[in-house]
Amino acid sequence: MDESLPSQTAEAEVAQYGALLKVSEAIAAHRDLQALFRDLAHRLPAVAPFDFIGLVLHDPEKNLMKVHVLETAAARPLTTTTRLDGLEMPIEESATGWVWTHQQPLIIPSLAEETRFAMGMTALRGIGVQSVCLLPLTTAMSRLGAIGFGSLEPQAFGAKDLALLDQVAKQVAVAVDNVLNFASAKVSQRALVRERDRLNLLLEINHAVNATLDLKQLLSAIATSLRRVMPHERTALLLYEPEREQFRLHALNFDLTKGFLAEGELTSVDGTPAGIALRSRKPFYCVKADLQGFRSDIADRLLAEGIQSAYCFPLLSHDHVLGVLTISSLTEKTYETDDITLLGEAAKQIAIAVENALNYGHVLNARQELARERDRLQLLLETNNAVASHLEVRDLFASITTGIRRVLKADVISLTILDPELNQLKLYALDFPGQKGLLEEGTSYTLRGCPAAAAITGREPVMLGQQELEQAESEVSKRLVAEGVKSACCVPLLLRDRTLGALNVGSLQEGAFTQADAGMLSEVAKQIALAVANSLAYQEIAALKDKLAKEKLYLEEEIQTDYNFEEIVGDSQALKRVLKQVQTVAVTDSTVLILGETGSGKELVARALHNLSDRRERTFVKLNCAAIPAGLLESELFGHEKGAFTGAIATKLGRFELADCGTLFLDEVGEIPLDLQVKLLRVLQEQEFERLGSTRTIRVNVRLIAATNRQLAQLVEDKGFRSDLYYRLNVFPITMPPLRERTRDIPALTRHFAQKFARRMKKRIETIPSEAMKALQDYPWPGNVRELENFIERAVILTQGQDLYVPLAELKRTPSATASSGAATLEQAEREHILKVLRESNWIIGGPAGTAMRLGMKRTTLQSKMLKLNISRPR
Repeated sequence: MDESLPSQTAEAEVAQYGALLKVSEAIAAHRDLQALFRDLAHRLPAVAPFDFIGLVLHDPEKNLMKVHVLETAAARPLTTTTRLDGLEMPIEESATGWVWTHQQPLIIPSLAEETRFAMGMTALRGIGVQSVCLLPLTTAMSRLGAIGFGSLEPQAFGAKDLALLDQVAKQVAVAVDNVLNFASAKVSQRALVRERDRLNLLLEINHAVNATLDLKQLLSAIATSLRRVMPHERTALLLYEPEREQFRLHALNFDLTKGFLAEGELTSVDGTPAGIALRSRKPFYCVKADLQGFRSDIADRLLAEGIQSAYCFPLLSHDHVLGVLTISSLTEKTYETDDITLLGEAAKQIAIAVENALNYGHVLNARQELARERDRLQLLLETNNAVASHLEVRDLFASITTGIRRVLKADVISLTILDPELNQLKLYALDFPGQKGLLEEGTSYTLRGCPAAAAITGREPVMLGQQELEQAESEVSKRLVAEGVKSACCVPLLLRDRTLGALNVGSLQEGAFTQADAGMLSEVAKQIALAVANSLAYQEIAALKDKLAKEKLYLEEEIQTDYNFEEIVGDSQALKRVLKQVQTVAVTDSTVLILGETGSGKELVARALHNLSDRRERTFVKLNCAAIPAGLLESELFGHEKGAFTGAIATKLGRFELADCGTLFLDEVGEIPLDLQVKLLRVLQEQEFERLGSTRTIRVNVRLIAATNRQLAQLVEDKGFRSDLYYRLNVFPITMPPLRERTRDIPALTRHFAQKFARRMKKRIETIPSEAMKALQDYPWPGNVRELENFIERAVILTQGQDLYVPLAELKRTPSATASSGAATLEQAEREHILKVLRESNWIIGGPAGTAMRLGMKRTTLQSKMLKLNISRPR
């Protein structure tokens, strides 16, 4: 029986949990789907065998599958220029369509042998994919599409891979749904703002129409409102006189007129833009070239006024045309469809005013119509403003009930929300001042038989009389009748293809509502539907945000547990002097230069400075200047714009921007090239810089901590380092003493490292021999604390019992020999020790008497060590 299987399974599960944790991290870090999948493409290949990861979503309007994202794993980059982003496929020709339809995962082990899904398979084969694993992306509310993993190898995915990728898909589905909901909410919010502006304009026009019968005053008020929404220079009202077949320029609003047009004059109908609108009874748009083609006196005068474009709207009243409203501009302007619709609605109201002025006998009826329209628009405006002001649906409902009662004879108003999973309606909000207490908010009812059921299922307004209410078998209908309700009107809350619930009004009078009332309530319900959808999305996003915040807090605690950078071990006088200096300068924003040999703990001091400063809540960013090629160091420090140099495919933030309001630690600062030192000096002095490829100055507030193991003063004398930068860095120097000057700290450091590695390797080490401790204190440690740490790690590996085994022979070598042999000496000694135990156990690895047990490590760990050290059993 293979004893390695349980440990291998455990390690695989740990890797899978780590992968899922990384997926959560990626979801928390990205709101953009492209960036999320790019991150997943880099994180997941360590535990799942794929070369491509893609997102395919169902387009409900076209009823097809569309490729939104296709990313390539970093381990096997794409070698072809073929891209599938944006590819649209019929459901039956796409494997993702099958997954979306059946809501089941699908593994295709060999695309070469697959005969289904012709279009999708052809596209995948075109980029070299030989096997795929597809999983549905589904949330509690909707089926979104599918996530796909592709491999350049056949038979790449198995049951274990499917289990892991299924967990990934569940997390990704929530993230994708959040992004889509967030985008939808923003679009809805913009639509609400635009609708509010439109209704404000219509309300202003409505007020102007109601305020005066003088057409000139009316046009002046309307022109002011129109120009605020749709900029133009000239507004004119031409009234049609059928007896003469001419227009009379009755009102003109044109501050920049040159005198070629005058109010009151008569112009011809035919051969003019306004005449075309009049004859066709449709809006007509023309530009300068069109005006030049009319060859009429009015066209010539329009050109003389400098008119470059004009829109003409016929003023229609019942079956005849009263005139034309024109707006024109000194530039060639085009307007969107919504603007044209808005102008059309304005023209309708102006037509009413014109008819009122021409036929004063119908003023009373016109005013009643305008009053109703005003109330309707006011109600819509109040609803729009309420939707924009209230995220909580109950607050929105309370703010619009007064307006509804002002327009309708409503004694009871309610809002019901549909639960599609339970097929129930919940009485979410209720306004019924005179009720007897038979109806309560929060009560849920079965959809069947409810007064709003027909409106919800039919997606159309429904009006109910007393007879329909009394014949209904539902509990809510019986309670309405018991409350004395005799008529009701229910309109559905529709949002694209979803029905969210219903807005309901009831009256204690029979036949209280008309079809016009139902139409008005439908307009109100459209806006309430947006608010309900936004509220539900906000609640879901808030819950997810709270969840991610808790996960972030947990991860931060984990990181702090594993990487405690304030853990500086030792109590020697030399170390105490350093810590005293750290406490002194940490609370300031002064630049600190940390000097010391390699491995002496300069980064720990830098982190301690940051954690003790007022910037501790902000970012600590580090950069090893020696680890970055000289050509890329400037980009790492200051960032670059897209296209700044070859390979700069996207804008990148530099370390200074990342460390804004925080601390930037530059390790090995002595390795910075001379030409870059000038720019670094400017940032330190001015706290501003420009990215590569940009002329925009960016200001930052960064505290700089630098470190080096080189003699900067000597470098300045040798012209290898700028003197002005050296003096700017050397504001407060701190010198880390080498370990050979801290021999008093060696016992504490040894115990600390021994316990650290023992916990990691699941060993129990209780004592350190005094002879070994003395040898450790006598050794000069040219590699300082880092060398001691590595040496103790090796000692813990070699330890079999509870006493730390210290290979004293290594400490007896000369410092030069130790320095020259380095890690290779430790590795060779470890190899020899493992070979020795293997020979003693007759090359038996597992079991009670095996080598792994004698070395105090797992069998899989020993096998990994043997592979790394090139140890194999002799033939």
